[in-house]
Amino acid sequence: MDFDVVIVGAGPSGLSAACRLMQQAHEAARELSVCVVEKGSEVGAHILSGAVLETRALRELFPDWETRGAPLTTPVVSDDIYLLKDPDNAQKLPNALVPKSMHNTGGAHDNYVVSAGNLCRWLAEQAEELGVEIFPGFAAQESLHDEDGTVRGILVGDMGVAADGSEKPGHMPGMELRAKYTLFAEGARGHIGKRLIERFNLDEGRDPQHYALGFKELWDVPADQHQPGRVLHGSGWPLPNDTHGGWFLYHADNQQVVVGLIVDLSYDNPYLSPFDEFQRMKHHPVLKPHLEGGSRVSYGARAIAKGGANSLPKMTFPGGLLIGCDAGTLNFAKIKGIHMAMKSGLVAAEAVFEAFVGGDEGGTELTAFTSKWQDSWAWAELTESRSFGPAIHKYGTVKGGAYNFMDQLLGGKLPTVHDTTPDHARMRPASEVTPIDYPKPDGKLSFDKPSSVFLSNTNHEEDQPCHLRLTDPGMPVRVNLPEYAEPAQRYCPAGVYEIVEEDGEPKFQINFQNCVHCKTCDIKDPSQNITWVAPEGGGGPNYPNM
Repeated sequence: MDFDVVIVGAGPSGLSAACRLMQQAHEAARELSVCVVEKGSEVGAHILSGAVLETRALRELFPDWETRGAPLTTPVVSDDIYLLKDPDNAQKLPNALVPKSMHNTGGAHDNYVVSAGNLCRWLAEQAEELGVEIFPGFAAQESLHDEDGTVRGILVGDMGVAADGSEKPGHMPGMELRAKYTLFAEGARGHIGKRLIERFNLDEGRDPQHYALGFKELWDVPADQHQPGRVLHGSGWPLPNDTHGGWFLYHADNQQVVVGLIVDLSYDNPYLSPFDEFQRMKHHPVLKPHLEGGSRVSYGARAIAKGGANSLPKMTFPGGLLIGCDAGTLNFAKIKGIHMAMKSGLVAAEAVFEAFVGGDEGGTELTAFTSKWQDSWAWAELTESRSFGPAIHKYGTVKGGAYNFMDQLLGGKLPTVHDTTPDHARMRPASEVTPIDYPKPDGKLSFDKPSSVFLSNTNHEEDQPCHLRLTDPGMPVRVNLPEYAEPAQRYCPAGVYEIVEEDGEPKFQINFQNCVHCKTCDIKDPSQNITWVAPEGGGGPNYPNM
């Protein structure tokens, strides 16, 4: 099938690009065919974010978003930040000491507590009304290229292939979706984006991309505990001093609270379990009163690209663009990515349409995008906070936070801090660290992995090829187990990886049916032996209003 533009991923960046493309086409009375491919069973099924949304990009895309019924009903009304000192004590930071990027009230732009999944569902409705074709349940497997390397679209994977590679009854062969321009908006560590970055050397001269693993739970809470629009952020306990990250707790609409923990994947202790850190965090007296007496209704986890301006790759290549978190546009200093992803989609759409109007038949490198992006407020945001993550990695949470506070006061005038060590290379041998003894979950505030994965509504067809590929199948037992106590058992938030005993020998077992598509294994494996590829379309989590 042929289109003018194919977009991979129905997230904030991809859908914003699709809407803006068709808006321009209607304004110019010009025919344009735009297709969005989404691997989730429906739009929003794989969308996971906190989320506090800054409305700046949304207002640019749809100035009348309120009358259109956008799912923004809970404005932020209060905003507090805590440093958790230990399991029982915390210090609330005075407002004057909070970096300006962390303020969610009283600023120039409105902030709302939202469901990112519901926002994307609404954006998809707007896109379809404008004439965009959206294909959920179809997984892009690889990019298509001319002989000279120019990207010409994507290949959607086969449906109905058995684990042994044979065709099952009802098999549907994959399809080529060819395009004049292809926009890759797969989210953090997109599997095609990863290959494109390598193929076109898009990260040349950049710092390595840095990641975190974000957890989120959705809770129904008693009415007398619910405070719509209240926002809390914090850092410190339970993470060790040399492990960076932070937590969030938002009072959303419909008598619900969302709570989550973000753990930097630069941690060095192979015994650390991000999942268990999250579970015990909820017992702290600062968070417990917001959840106690409530019931957990959903769980999810997703990797976050947080390297910022220093790690942002070149986003253009012949025939296409990387946008949103596929490139790494999130502003970690704000702990916000949706407005940045949307803006990258808007800029991409304008660059593509401008090329078409100028007579471009596709396949060129859209260098105009780079200048438009660097002239945007989004790029200004990223450059102003380019030292935020590296400073915390280098100096620690408190000293790094102080550096960033001063840098923001001075308008980004302090020397830029860099972190040139990839996250996976931080892992220390197990012999050099102390194992961590985590408390057992109580089933009220804290829970185990199987019950959590159940609440993510994750499902994969069992009789299909495993989508978690090992370059060397023997490496987990031969190298990772003796050297690092095989950390995949602990960094995976869904219990995908286990060391089991078979005939008296250790065996590395992959329970791929549990995979929530977080991509952590692709990032954190110290041997870089695991490659995540898309499974059959429609598989994975089915998040509700996450």
